[in-house]
Amino acid sequence: MRVRRESSFWAVAAAVLLIAGCSAPPDRGAPPAVPSPEPAPQQEGTLGWEITHPGREHAIEGFADRTSVLPGAAVHLFVSTTAAHYTVTAFRMGGYRGSPALRVWTSPREAGSVQPRPVVQPPTSTVVAPWRPSLEVRTDGWQPGDYLFRLDGDNGAQQFVPLTVRSRSNAGKIVVVNAVTTWQAYNQWGGYSLYDSPSGRKAQRSRAVSFDRPYQAADMQGAGDFLYFELPFLRFAEASGLPLGYATDVDLHADPHVLDGARALVTLGHDEYWSAAMRQHATAARDQGVNLAFFGGNEIYRHIRFAPTALGPDRLEVDYKSFAEDPYHLTDPPEATPEWRSPPFPRPESVLLGNYYHCNPVQAALVAADDSSWLLSGIVHNGQTFAGLVGNEYERVDLSVPTPRPIQVLFHSPVTCGGHPDFADTSYYRAPSGAAVFSAGTQYWICALDPGCPQDHGDRTANTAIAAITSRLLNAYAQGPAGRAHPAVDNLAALRVPGAQANPRPTLPPDNSGTR
Repeated sequence: MRVRRESSFWAVAAAVLLIAGCSAPPDRGAPPAVPSPEPAPQQEGTLGWEITHPGREHAIEGFADRTSVLPGAAVHLFVSTTAAHYTVTAFRMGGYRGSPALRVWTSPREAGSVQPRPVVQPPTSTVVAPWRPSLEVRTDGWQPGDYLFRLDGDNGAQQFVPLTVRSRSNAGKIVVVNAVTTWQAYNQWGGYSLYDSPSGRKAQRSRAVSFDRPYQAADMQGAGDFLYFELPFLRFAEASGLPLGYATDVDLHADPHVLDGARALVTLGHDEYWSAAMRQHATAARDQGVNLAFFGGNEIYRHIRFAPTALGPDRLEVDYKSFAEDPYHLTDPPEATPEWRSPPFPRPESVLLGNYYHCNPVQAALVAADDSSWLLSGIVHNGQTFAGLVGNEYERVDLSVPTPRPIQVLFHSPVTCGGHPDFADTSYYRAPSGAAVFSAGTQYWICALDPGCPQDHGDRTANTAIAAITSRLLNAYAQGPAGRAHPAVDNLAALRVPGAQANPRPTLPPDNSGTR
């Protein structure tokens, strides 16, 4: 869904305050205990990493030919600039002292050139940048993690290019997944996205978007949604000393083994666009005891598929947002691309997520509903509110759609959206494998991990509480299938959720996302 960008997001993305501290198959018994992590010794970060002079549109911009690489692999950067010369600096982003960035590499001074104009490919109105590669960057010695290349032209213009250096193995790790498919869906570089067209007529929008182009500078300075929806969590988790792995959702799609042996899969503030393979791999991991955490408010809503481009596999993201319009409705109907919940093959996100997306835009207080939960006990009390932390999109437990039971609602927050009263829910359930599944139900959970979050109106109590709950969740996830020690206690009847009955029969709806 369309996300309202916050004008004060740089206060969140570039804040320098740090927060410290924050799989065995089920038939093989509990995994070995892992000590609770201590705050990690923090390396001094690099000041001055931010973009201070974005420059005029197209003054400098670029993209990489890969969304992720393994350490030591090469990536090619495609750069266009009106500057005579430019340099590229690579920053690893994370939990460093005094800054969220660490400079790891700087290029020589490169000759600049203006590359060809974008091409709009029919019939899907797909924008591509038909550019020549500008330089090759090798990642020898780079640690797995999330990186930003900063392009600096001698015309004063700057721009980011994101890259994930993924983990070779995620065994024993909490895997942080960058939602690059959602970044790309909203990317309007060249005039088109999966939402908009140059004419302003949504009917003329793209039906497929390509990674072979920069991210729009005016939106997030070339970094997609990373700075606002993901960096606060990354700083928090790395500073805590948790065992982290790194991947993108393209990796989750392409590699059925990306979660082998992982302790948890974590997605962040906005992870809306999922392929069938992404769902299948996440569901299979849950059913093998891998914990899941969804820290947003609009996950697994849009159904996409991938196709190759001239630069490689899985570089084209297809979403017609219509069953009848998608040519696949004749050749491969389950891979046609209406919303996941829509007919003729409704497969709502609730079967995996627990929660169900409802509405936007909204902003409301987060309200604690069950302080008997192991996640909330001793941190918050029932009825305690945290202003502004529900939004911009939200989810709730909705028993009119398939929903795992028992499921426990931790925060049950009154909202009004589109003129209709409703509730936003933070939910938790346990799968038969022992895996726990947490859904924040609000996009602003990530923001609350930053002491400078503008949504909570400077309420440090909210930051302290959300940080403590998140730390408790991740520490338990790092031990293995958290639902074994911490089962969900169904409280829907007590909260008068429509359709709820006391002592429900345990159910785990099947995820038929791979049905053919």
